[in-house]
Amino acid sequence: MPFLPGDSLLFAACALAANPEYHLNVWLFAFLFWIAPLLGDSLNFFIGQKIGSTINDTSFLGRFIKKENLDKTEAFFEKHGGIAISLARFMPIIRTMSPFVAGGSGIHYRKFLRYNFLGATAWMMLCCSAGYYFGNFPIVKKHFSLIIIGIIIVSLIPAIAAGLKKRFSKK
Repeated sequence: MPFLPGDSLLFAACALAANPEYHLNVWLFAFLFWIAPLLGDSLNFFIGQKIGSTINDTSFLGRFIKKENLDKTEAFFEKHGGIAISLARFMPIIRTMSPFVAGGSGIHYRKFLRYNFLGATAWMMLCCSAGYYFGNFPIVKKHFSLIIIGIIIVSLIPAIAAGLKKRFSKK
C-alpha cells in the first residue's frame, strides 16, 4: 500500500521487540518483514505483467493507479535499470509501483527477483536493526511516538520534495 510508511512499522515493531517486557520475537518479525515484500512484490510483478499495458485513465484500475505515478516509476526504472527495483524499496509510492512497472516492461522474473531480493533484504535489515538497536535507548522509549512520526516524515521527504518541485516548476 503506497500510503503506509513501512519503514516506521518495521522500526516500531523491532523497537518493541527489543524490550523484554513485551516478549516479542525479533527474528520472527525479521523473517515476516523480509518474506512479505518478496511475496507482495512478486504478486505485483505478475499483475503488472498481465495487465500493466492496459491501464489508462478510463479503465477501472486507472481510477486507482495514477498514470502520473506509473510514468514517474517508469522514468526511474529506465534511468537506473534493474537496480531501481532495489532502490525503490526505500522510496514510498515508487516502491509500490516498481514491481508493477517491472512486470509490464517485460523484464524477466528471475532478474526482477534478484533485485527484489537485494532490496527487501537491505530494507528489512536496515529498518529492523535500527529499531532493535535503538529500541532500548531511554530517549527512544520516552519519545517513541515522536520518533515514529519523525521516521514517517523523513520517509515522505522525497515525495514531498518532488511534489513541491512539480508545483513550483509549473509557474
